[in-house]
Amino acid sequence: MLDTGKILQERYQLQQRLGRTAAGHQTWLAVDLESQEQVTLKMLAFSPEMHWEELKLFEREAQVLQALNHPRIPCYRDYFSLEREAGAGLPWFGLVQDYIPGFSLQELLEKGKKFSEKQVRKIATEVLEILIYLHELSPPVLHRDIKPSNLIWGEDQQVYLVDFGAVQAQAAVTGVTFTVVGTSGYAPLEQFWGRAVAASDLYALGATLIHLLTGMTPADLPQKDSRIQFSDRVSVNPTLVSWIEKMTEIALEKRFSKAREALAALKSGKIQGANLQIPTVWKIAKPPRCRIQLSKSATELNIKIPSTLARKPFLGSFIGILTILLSWPIVLAYLQVNVSMGLGFFPLVASMLLKILGNGTKITFNRNYFKLEHQIFGWSYLGQRGEVSEILGAFLYNTYQGNQIKIRSGNERGTYFYTLATNLKEVEAAWLAQEIQDWLNLR
Repeated sequence: MLDTGKILQERYQLQQRLGRTAAGHQTWLAVDLESQEQVTLKMLAFSPEMHWEELKLFEREAQVLQALNHPRIPCYRDYFSLEREAGAGLPWFGLVQDYIPGFSLQELLEKGKKFSEKQVRKIATEVLEILIYLHELSPPVLHRDIKPSNLIWGEDQQVYLVDFGAVQAQAAVTGVTFTVVGTSGYAPLEQFWGRAVAASDLYALGATLIHLLTGMTPADLPQKDSRIQFSDRVSVNPTLVSWIEKMTEIALEKRFSKAREALAALKSGKIQGANLQIPTVWKIAKPPRCRIQLSKSATELNIKIPSTLARKPFLGSFIGILTILLSWPIVLAYLQVNVSMGLGFFPLVASMLLKILGNGTKITFNRNYFKLEHQIFGWSYLGQRGEVSEILGAFLYNTYQGNQIKIRSGNERGTYFYTLATNLKEVEAAWLAQEIQDWLNLR
């Protein structure tokens, strides 16, 4: 375990754990014993339950930070790994950065701070200056998780952008990316579809400013046509309201396309019309011959996913019949041998037959909960259930089992994953994840 006073790499002494982080992630204030300077130490415990995608994102953060040089982005210092015995039986990975004394905007909000229009403009200006730097690098760097907890109001009265754990070091995604990240309420729809662009960071900044002005998270504010409704809750210059509304347009072609363009409009107070040069990200249509059934309304989303073999009728029928024929001798042998000998083997046979004969998966979302049921001949087994209010998003993964869709859910007890579908075609996975996230964002 990592505890106060522990020295890592014979150099970094842990002082105080910082903030609230997901399971397997810890952030510490530490002292670099070589320089006697305070540093921030991000730690990741890689457990068997963790997805490789999380380690890849952690390593990507370290790689990207090494190449960055901006006064309001904490400077990269070191990256290391610890052996299992040093981490309570788990291998740990560590990322060391400069420590920025101050408070996150989230901490200030939780303390009841009210942000003035002048302060909101200052925050917007300074974050846009950081984004200009990031987006104009070659290749451009997208942060993809701008929100109050990732913005630090430093003791020097400057605003810092931290936590590059969701960073994407490319101009835009062509096709589909399987590192779909972001925070519900702050990330725009196209990001949850796996197609983040520079304007996606602008949306997140706009949503953050709405939170600062209203004191309410964007997810708790009313929406109309997927747009956050906040103007009736603030008393600021109408030009600032119009500017934030343009930052948080759902349609990319109506949003600012570049941080430099957004900053110029903020300073001048002149909001131009739609920028036709903004790259449009189209919604993914349901793929031809896709056998997944989906129905939705304002209050419910229902999905039926056939088993893998059922999605390939000819191959499924052939393999199913062949396997059942081959399985009969095994079943007969089981009936003839001693029960104590057969009990250990029978579950394997049953599992194999369930995969062949299974009718697939049924998923139901409503305003209060979601339910996941595996089915065979209409009978449900291995059911799971969770609270819709705790869902962080629908995520895509490319694993040895093929393309998967998982629901990520979190509360004070930790972060949980629910596997909704496996062995999907790439375009099927992208379409289905988009439909789920689209419905969740409208809840």
